[in-house]
Amino acid sequence: MDFLAPCAAAIREEFIMNARYAIGLIAVGCGCAGSTPSASSPPPSEPLASAEAPAPVAPAPPAPAPSQTTPEAEPAATASVPKLAPPEAPDAIKAPSTANLVLKANAKGAQIYVCGKKKEPKAKFEWTLKAPDATLSDEAGKTLGKHYGGPTWEAADGSKIVGAMKAKVDAPDTTAIPWLLLEIKSTEGQGVLSHVAWIQRVQTVGGEAPADGCDKAHDGAEARIDYSATYYFYANP
Repeated sequence: MDFLAPCAAAIREEFIMNARYAIGLIAVGCGCAGSTPSASSPPPSEPLASAEAPAPVAPAPPAPAPSQTTPEAEPAATASVPKLAPPEAPDAIKAPSTANLVLKANAKGAQIYVCGKKKEPKAKFEWTLKAPDATLSDEAGKTLGKHYGGPTWEAADGSKIVGAMKAKVDAPDTTAIPWLLLEIKSTEGQGVLSHVAWIQRVQTVGGEAPADGCDKAHDGAEARIDYSATYYFYANP
């Protein structure tokens, strides 16, 4: 039976080797099972969302902007009409202190003179005022009326007045006609001049009669001399 001893030893040796090999495989398998998954491994799937997701909440409406009250437009200011003031004038031609100034008019035109004999024993020829011929206007140049013989002032509304000289003073400019105060002696029509009782003529320029040219050879001749003046019209209270 000695010849069987080598065989039994070989079989035992092979069995031991196989057993060790099997144990090694088991160890390797256990190590792989406990290792961390590699980066290339797919991530675990996320849980599915619920089929009935809550409805989105509508945002709250924005707070209303504070109302801005538009300030009411202020009424347009009434255009101020400058109050008329009497002119600076010598006392001799001032209107009565109780009279009210109602109108101011600028006159531009001519004083018309006619050449004729003086009413004296020793007859001489001289220039005598025949009539004014002027347009009356306001400060803006709007026509207010006209001034002509009488002496007459006629407004654009048809009212007219005739004056008579009450007082006279020399003008500051010696080449200009005198400054006057006239009292109204007749009134016609209804309008701006209906209640006028006094007129001042001031601020005269030009209008003086020619210094010569009136003689027997020119008897009846007329001369128009340019002039301007300002007239102030007063009404009694």
